[in-house]
Amino acid sequence: MSGETAKDLMSSGARCIEAHETLDRAAQLMRELGVGALPICGSDDRLKGIITDRDIVVKCVAAGKDPSKVTAGDMATGLVWVSADATAGDVLATMEQHQIKRLPVIEDHRIVGMISEADLAKHLPDDQLADFVHRVYAKA
Repeated sequence: MSGETAKDLMSSGARCIEAHETLDRAAQLMRELGVGALPICGSDDRLKGIITDRDIVVKCVAAGKDPSKVTAGDMATGLVWVSADATAGDVLATMEQHQIKRLPVIEDHRIVGMISEADLAKHLPDDQLADFVHRVYAKA
């Protein structure tokens, strides 16, 4: 893993949901793409946050809100990201510090990919991956 950057680790082509889109549309897009999280972008294509399938269930549906009326922007949280040239160590440290399992990657002020646990599993030795998982889930 030495020398790898965020750009080496990420899955490229992250698809954004625009902040004005509703949560039912976000859920549909997640299903179509087979993902559990989407970056939220504004009309300027800049990252505003991230929304997860769990956010939709817990903060909207379980709270009695209508997912066809709540927007992704209303739920935008977790404006944590790394630059494409961040080291693999920086990526791990950021994910551990913020207790997150998905991390947007930014290059030239635009989102270029996402790093997930599955991406880390492809690149990390088993012992390092186990250590990461233990630290991220320990406080969950």
